[in-house]
Amino acid sequence: MPQIALTTDIGEGLGRWELADDDALLDIVTSANIACGFHGGDPGIMRRTCQTSVDNNVSIGAQVSYRDLHGFGRRYIAVPQQELTDDLLYQMGALEAFARLAGGQVDYIRAHGALYNASAKVTEHAQAIVDATRAFNPELPLLCQVGTETWRLGQDAGLRTVAEAFVDRAYTTEGLLVPRTEPNAMYADPEEAGRRAVQMATTGKIEAIDGSSIQIQAEALLVHCDTTGAVEIARSTRSALVEAGIELVPLR
Repeated sequence: MPQIALTTDIGEGLGRWELADDDALLDIVTSANIACGFHGGDPGIMRRTCQTSVDNNVSIGAQVSYRDLHGFGRRYIAVPQQELTDDLLYQMGALEAFARLAGGQVDYIRAHGALYNASAKVTEHAQAIVDATRAFNPELPLLCQVGTETWRLGQDAGLRTVAEAFVDRAYTTEGLLVPRTEPNAMYADPEEAGRRAVQMATTGKIEAIDGSSIQIQAEALLVHCDTTGAVEIARSTRSALVEAGIELVPLR
């Protein structure tokens, strides 16, 4: 039976501000990309999200970002490579503390937002992600898109790179994500999300924004917690994958 991880970005609130229905999502997904305090999340949220993840047998991913609370990590920051590496290590270590208190551990690494998109092409920042992962724990999987600088450098460094795809985002003809600022960048229909998930998981193809068919590799499928109707999208995606005979597993 084919296997795939169903993930969500989560724990991205701050203080009294809640971004999404985290508890509902953690009842559906198999793996949680938990914010580490630099774009969202705070110590209390990180601790609670780790505990709920462990209680639900959901694997814990350190979702690291630029130091950008005001911009939710969605602004490119031209930070030097070594400084960025240290920022990422700081975030990984913070989440690890709360994961261990919950009886778990950080199971994988993933970049967030502008860092994720920039590191697809910016070698210096992709290298910072790879260097931080190797320094923190070289045995951990690194979640990223195939064909990006992060993927290439991760493989060169001997890391286990895991191919990520998105059920609620549109793709360019290059196989990268259409920027959120452009029209039709998001898919918010639960049934469409489920169909796209099964298509990516079973055929290795998806329709790009211009209607052309592109190759895609998907070992993990992401639903963003702040997409409109995220809980229903995640639930529909899970159901569609299970009906297609695909086993959903935690990413570890």
